[in-house]
Amino acid sequence: MARGTRSARGARPPRKAPEKVGRRVEFTFLPGLEAVVRDELRSVVGDKPVTSVREDAVAATVTGPLHTLMALRTVVAPFLVLHADVPRPTSLLDGRQFPRLVETVRDAANADRRAVSRSFRIDAAGRDSAGFRQVADQIAAATRMRHDPQEGTTLLRFRRSGEGWDVLVRLGNRPLSARTWRRSGYVAAANATVAAAMVRLSRPSPDDRVAALMCGSGTILVERLLAAPSRVAVGVDLAADAIAAAQENLAGAGLTGRARLFTADIADQEWAAGGPFDVLLSDPPWGDKIGDHAGNEELHTLLLRRAHDVAAPGARLVVLTHEIKIMARCLTAAKDLWRPVSEQKVFNKGHHPRIYVLRRR
Repeated sequence: MARGTRSARGARPPRKAPEKVGRRVEFTFLPGLEAVVRDELRSVVGDKPVTSVREDAVAATVTGPLHTLMALRTVVAPFLVLHADVPRPTSLLDGRQFPRLVETVRDAANADRRAVSRSFRIDAAGRDSAGFRQVADQIAAATRMRHDPQEGTTLLRFRRSGEGWDVLVRLGNRPLSARTWRRSGYVAAANATVAAAMVRLSRPSPDDRVAALMCGSGTILVERLLAAPSRVAVGVDLAADAIAAAQENLAGAGLTGRARLFTADIADQEWAAGGPFDVLLSDPPWGDKIGDHAGNEELHTLLLRRAHDVAAPGARLVVLTHEIKIMARCLTAAKDLWRPVSEQKVFNKGHHPRIYVLRRR
């Protein structure tokens, strides 16, 4: 037998590839969006189970790189979760637990490759106590990150969990809902994660002709174009300052030239030349910060009829509105124009709007 070889009987079995070690991550979102969030999470957790934690959070085991989580659109923020069976937070400073805590903080701080976090803060009951000051001092020394109780960019939350404690460390410098592309703010702008949920519910396709009606500062339009290309994209709003803000936000997202913007009433004809549209998205004024509640029934009626006029057969219309009773009456009146597909409640800072998905009859 040649030297350095083995007989078939003595051959060693091939080594198994090491299994990837998963990390537990909690994903927070606006209450009401859990189904949409779960749908998006399939792209990063595959067929692994996703469990409900609260009405605004789910958890899953993530085996892939953490930086991929920074691309999630419907999630407010992802948090790495460290659990320790210890009686109090200061017990995390012992020799067995502290390296795990430091690793968790470092991993979360480095998750966003565009902007590594250099500071942290603690959000917990009694965070100003001597015990939490000791924890903060030790983390700062080990990670060389600055403890900034007010403006620290890596957020640590401590909570009781059974007989022990959980430490939740937010990935990235700020919540994912605070979009980096938003160069220009605008009164009553749609929440970006709600806009992303609307886009997912519209089932975007690169073949779509898209129109954003009453587009405001362009939040929904930007989210649609980031989700997928389109054959045509149009945004229309009566307010010139809203269109100017939308132009800036499209540029901030690297989408300059990808959409045509019109300062016009949706009843006008010029903007509709890009149709007929396969997808129409709208966040009409709710009557609190913009618009007039007294005139919103007429506005919603106009929206449904005008969208039908410019829509292709079978087109999808997705509307976000706080005017629930008005929308119900308008949909009844427009039952020959639009077929309701779904209706989803959202809870956002004291508002309780709904997302309506409609299909053109």
